Amino acid sequence: FASTLKALIENKEKLCEMARTTMNEHCSVVILNKLHRKLGDPEKFLIPYEFSGMDECIALADLGVSINLMLLSVWEGISLPELTPTCMTLELADRSVSKPIGITKYVSFKVGVFHFPADFVVVDFEPDP
Repeated sequence: FASTLKALIENKEKLCEMARTTMNEHCSVVILNKLHRKLGDPEKFLIPYEFSGMDECIALADLGVSINLMLLSVWEGISLPELTPTCMTLELADRSVSKPIGITKYVSFKVGVFHFPADFVVVDFEPDP
């Protein structure tokens, strides 16, 4: 280790030369904080879903989450496959902790003309009015 450190110290001029890089347009913009203003990222929005056996379903799409949540009442209403038990706990935005009922796997849903398979974590919350 000592010999490696000594070699680095002896060649520090070469290291400084290697560390110098020319800035392209993208780098200089980032360093100078002259990024263009965002054009409104909605993050959360309502989207119409179509599940078999349900007339109409408008769901909240949240681009900030990485799991799909479904209310227990919705799961019961559209007769999806059996729930897989889970040991997962969820920490919600208000810092409360919730334990999901289970996970339903390979649910096919339609958005516009496209069909997607997804897994949903089923939770038992009171639905908003």
